[in-house]
Amino acid sequence: MNILKKINKMRLDRGWSIYRLSIESGISQSTLTNMFNRETLPSITTLESICHAYGITISDFFAEESQDSLIHSDKEVLSLYHTLNGEAKSIVLALLRELSKR
Repeated sequence: MNILKKINKMRLDRGWSIYRLSIESGISQSTLTNMFNRETLPSITTLESICHAYGITISDFFAEESQDSLIHSDKEVLSLYHTLNGEAKSIVLALLRELSKR
């Protein structure tokens, strides 16, 4: 697994710029740019921050699971969710929790 390619693919899948990943992860834009340009693997702490920005765990990041079992609407919800900022994600999660109680 190429970690940098996976990070970059996940970023592009969300339609995020490096700047947006920087904002969401709390990692400086220059650090991210250097990481990609110099092909330097991120530290565990950096990878953890990136995963947090993507709304996944490090374990999820390294899992080679397939999303083939997801139906189209599930994929769409996940795709849209991943484009949201942290506050919007919290609002969506609160709404889903409330709706699931009914």
